[in-house]
Amino acid sequence: MPKISDRSVVFATPWFQVIAKQVDGHASPHYTVQPPDYAAMVATDLEGNLLLVRQYRPVVEGYTLELPSGLVDPGETPEQSMRRELIEETGHEAGEVESLGALLPDVGRLGNRMHCFAASNVRPILPAPVLDDGIELVRVKPGEVFATLAELRCNHALNLAVLMLAAVKGRFGSFSL
Repeated sequence: MPKISDRSVVFATPWFQVIAKQVDGHASPHYTVQPPDYAAMVATDLEGNLLLVRQYRPVVEGYTLELPSGLVDPGETPEQSMRRELIEETGHEAGEVESLGALLPDVGRLGNRMHCFAASNVRPILPAPVLDDGIELVRVKPGEVFATLAELRCNHALNLAVLMLAAVKGRFGSFSL
């Protein structure tokens, strides 16, 4: 079995590190991008609508439609992070939150995990908080969820993985497969 014999940070930003890992038997290192872990949630409101957020993403130079999600800040658990992000991005709070597990976003280059959660019957906070700058809440009716996904209006691959995980675990509300 290959073994990592050495590792060193070769570049660092507040958002990620690049780590050179020396694998025994290989002349050149393998480079890993190490961002913080992040979390995403399949959240449905009292009417069964799926809550998504629309926001501008500079990486793709356009607007995306995504699940509420975000980085796990230092000192937070993934669930605490997800509860905070749900409020910041949708103005809703969750009662019971179920962990669906953690996925590996990209086993070829990324060294973090994406923690997946589900919550139904999330409630709006009153008075409504101001959402994070540039974020718009989008409610997708139960009968429109699969069309939203099939037509790639929500085309974030990791979000599709979270939705699939929720569906196979029976936590996708009335949209089960």
